[in-house]
Amino acid sequence: MSPERFRQFMSSSSSWLQLPQRQSVALLLSVPLKSCLLYAVHNERAESYKVEANNLFAHKRFHEALDLYTAAIQTDPENPVYLCNRAFAHIKLENYGQAVSDAEASLKLNPTFVKAFYRRGTAYLALGKTRQALADFRTVARLRPSDSTALGKVKQCEKIARLEAFEDAIRMEKTASPYDTLDVESIEVEPDYDGPRWEDEITEEFVLQMIERFKDDKRLHRKYAYKILVVACEQLKKMNNVLELEVPQGSEMTVCGDTHGQFYDLLQIFSMNGNPSPSNPYIFNGDFVDRGSWSLEVIMTLLAWKCLYPESIHLTRGNHETVAMNKMYGFEGEVIAKHNRHMYECFVELFWYLPLAITLNGKVFVCHGGLFRDDRVTLADINKVDRAIEPGDSGIVCDLLWSDPQNEEGRAESKRGTGCMFGPDVTKKWLEENDLSLLVRSHEMKEEGYEVQHDGKCITIFSAPNYCDQMGNLGAFIRFGHDCEPRFTQFAAAPHPPMKPMKYAPVGMMPGFM
Repeated sequence: MSPERFRQFMSSSSSWLQLPQRQSVALLLSVPLKSCLLYAVHNERAESYKVEANNLFAHKRFHEALDLYTAAIQTDPENPVYLCNRAFAHIKLENYGQAVSDAEASLKLNPTFVKAFYRRGTAYLALGKTRQALADFRTVARLRPSDSTALGKVKQCEKIARLEAFEDAIRMEKTASPYDTLDVESIEVEPDYDGPRWEDEITEEFVLQMIERFKDDKRLHRKYAYKILVVACEQLKKMNNVLELEVPQGSEMTVCGDTHGQFYDLLQIFSMNGNPSPSNPYIFNGDFVDRGSWSLEVIMTLLAWKCLYPESIHLTRGNHETVAMNKMYGFEGEVIAKHNRHMYECFVELFWYLPLAITLNGKVFVCHGGLFRDDRVTLADINKVDRAIEPGDSGIVCDLLWSDPQNEEGRAESKRGTGCMFGPDVTKKWLEENDLSLLVRSHEMKEEGYEVQHDGKCITIFSAPNYCDQMGNLGAFIRFGHDCEPRFTQFAAAPHPPMKPMKYAPVGMMPGFM
């Protein structure tokens, strides 16, 4: 018996145990005893890594589980289960590109491994690659005809694919802005509406009453919601791609990361740190919407403060301020459910005009994702691009919204499947060549709410604690003074009404167990 045949046989403990004693002895005698012992030791060690990783996974300690699955793979690289399990951990950490790679490696070892098809399909769906996901879920349904979960995924993907084709056709025909047909003043406010009213100009009283209304699970009248969109969009259109902000002596600027529709955690930031005002300015660094089920309340609150104090609250674009992500992760469905599709189309255009980055005192560079595939990109190059687009799979806008830091030198393919990974040498060189000293970005959940990397030159800030009600992480924000030295504040998740994350997303988008 070849070593490979023996490994395959031994990896199935049920087959080994079912053999009659005489055949078991004969099999053992057909291979070198040393090979048997070495394989048994390696197999036991790999299995122990997997068991411990599964336990960590069950307790939502996904980063630690990922490391142990990797140890299991390194110990027994021919076992497809370990790769498939690691793919699931990558999905939980939103490393969808790496999840696809692990699932594909698992399928090379076992081309009919149903769970690997399911993992790859889930990762493709999360990336908005509906057709690839559909092919994988159809394979699962073929291999397991009685699997209701797989059949549900097939129907979901087919529905999304039809809707995408329909909307693409409409978008190609439509050239006018949704704002062109909007006459806010002609919208009537019903007599029984008991919420805040925006008369001649927006006031702080209006914003605070709107927030209280949201806390009571009530809607702002669509007239005033549209008015906020119109005023904010006009403000954003006039801005450069890179905003140059100053923090004077004696002042501070607060920088927040992803808020992802976690309205009650946003309010906790304001409770701890004060509401936006001329003496208390903020930057919110993208990903205001999706995932959390109060995305509309989050973005309306931020835009209302922006309308009131345009120089005191600044918003950059994240990868979730895009059509593809809004469709998959809930914001599109939420706006349609709470108002209408036309309002969602107004949000789509508003997101186009969000600035791509901010500099503080010419020292700190703030963007949602990270740096670039190309070393030659400069601040001037960022300012030249047309930002009023849906970002593709490459280019300056894509990299700013999607890239992530890595500890290794140089660059690598993105763990997400879009953007790139960049190392400490890339960060150091880019900052030096653009006369900057620090990169602040968001885009990644961090257990402590923030992480400092690249010899102190790269900070990740994340402001959505207990992300998606399941990660158990802290949130954080940064305060910068004139010296541009970061000072961190951490906070735990605030209580909120019983509503699950992604309530308005297509059914089944939350990655489940299988």
